[in-house]
Amino acid sequence: MPQEPATQTTAETAEADLTAAGLKPHDGRYSAFAPLRQPIFRAVWIASLASNFGGLVQMVGAAWLMTSLSDSPDMVALVQASTTLPVMIFSLAAGAIADNYDRRRILLTAQSFMLAVSIMLAVFAWFGLLSPWLLLAFTFLLGCGNALNNPAWQSSVGDMVPRPEVPAAVTLNSVAFNIARSVGPAIGGAIVAAFGAVAAFIVNAFSYIGLLVVLARWQPPRVERLLPRETLWLAMSAGLRYVAMSPNIRAVILRAFLFGFGGVVGLALMPLIARDLVRGGPLTFGILLGAFGAGAVGGAFVSARLRRRFSTETLARLTFLAYAAAALVVAVSQTMWLTMPALAVGGACWVLALSTFNSTVQFSAPRWVVGRALSLYQMAAFGGMAAGSWAWGWVTLHSGPAGGLTAAAVALVLGAAAGLRYQLPPLEALNLDPLSRWREPTVAVDIEPRSGPVFVTIEWRIRQEDVVEFLKAMEERRRIRRRDGARHWSLLRDLTDAELWIERYDSPTWVEYLRQAQRATQADAEIGDRVRGLHIGPEPPVVHRMVERQTGVLPREVLRATRQAQASP
Repeated sequence: MPQEPATQTTAETAEADLTAAGLKPHDGRYSAFAPLRQPIFRAVWIASLASNFGGLVQMVGAAWLMTSLSDSPDMVALVQASTTLPVMIFSLAAGAIADNYDRRRILLTAQSFMLAVSIMLAVFAWFGLLSPWLLLAFTFLLGCGNALNNPAWQSSVGDMVPRPEVPAAVTLNSVAFNIARSVGPAIGGAIVAAFGAVAAFIVNAFSYIGLLVVLARWQPPRVERLLPRETLWLAMSAGLRYVAMSPNIRAVILRAFLFGFGGVVGLALMPLIARDLVRGGPLTFGILLGAFGAGAVGGAFVSARLRRRFSTETLARLTFLAYAAAALVVAVSQTMWLTMPALAVGGACWVLALSTFNSTVQFSAPRWVVGRALSLYQMAAFGGMAAGSWAWGWVTLHSGPAGGLTAAAVALVLGAAAGLRYQLPPLEALNLDPLSRWREPTVAVDIEPRSGPVFVTIEWRIRQEDVVEFLKAMEERRRIRRRDGARHWSLLRDLTDAELWIERYDSPTWVEYLRQAQRATQADAEIGDRVRGLHIGPEPPVVHRMVERQTGVLPREVLRATRQAQASP
């Protein structure tokens, strides 16, 4: 997203960008439905609702078709696993791609790929050419398309709505999925029963068309790219490094894993809750699943009000504890009239927690790395769900559904307690717009983008009485430098001049140094200003930028001058 001058706030910048793009920022209060006032978000949201519906219908068709292709329960279970496994495998790479390429084109590519796979699946099913493993191959390919689509889609939310509306937009996206989940499986089952699995695959293929049309017409704000794109490996490494050096995002990832681990119990054990606790059949299962989905939709409606009333951390703890209480109620209930409201509370907590985590990641990561941060968050959440599904299944095997629900409730309480040590940051606590102070230095020697390594030294003069404060500020500066890509950061003190301190770090190449320097944000400026305020003397700190040269190898400019001298008469 293009950035305005540093004097503007994050919200002002976002709204100015949207105005320039023909969108309609509005004043004041941001309700749960405020993002729908933006034409592009409204169109994409409606189209994605249809796409989610088609995906769930396809899942029902694939699972039912597998029962006729194979008698093995493992093969039926692998249908679901084949669609989620690519998210775990390719999520980080997809996040790196989303940050380095045009997100609109990535979305178009992913949706077109899934459309093509869905058409091929329908054709193969129509002619009876599917085998169990070929069906799994198709569902795996659909999962790959979804893995490519998710980071680009999640990070594009910030390009469609003003920054203050991002939490509401994320929540509405969860609502779209939960609406589809509430009715999609039932309608999918009816379609399969009436027309067969082929019809389900055809419905899924048509569901992509609306979203493709909307994305093709969308013209997001263009971002001027001043540096060449990172390679995939370097981009993935940069994403991992940024998250590892960002305490706020690390806290979100941990809490998302813990919530996914405990919160998945409602979905994982839903069939057993219906059969063994409530003593119902397939209809009861569908009703309970609908209650969970309805609760999720209801949670979205009150999300904006709750976010205005509670801090991010308080809201997260409440969702952990409320879900734990709901799980305990379900564990002891033997009637639909008590189980349904409890599952509705669980569904509301599910949407509130995951949308809060998603929004916090988006507010804690600058635009250049937000796709990778979101992909790592999703990997943590999915990993927690996978681990929780196995854990609560094992507990249920030995202690019954009530035992599994009780154990999950304990895990959720522990997840709330983890907030005492790993607190979520307040939304919009940091201004992560680019600092825009740094300018590429003029060099006196011939240097190429791949030239390196590049060494940087900064000379600081600090009074003795300011040393403690200086060291505290430099500790944070070290984290910021390393987070943005600097290597081998160190702080040196001159043995003959007590006031002289030298900050030193290096970058592998000149272009990586430029990239690292341009990643500084408005929030980082505070530390820089603190350090500069401690510097004494009439002159600013002396900065040296040096490129390593090997002895015995003449620099290019020397070779060029030598050749010119030899060529001249």
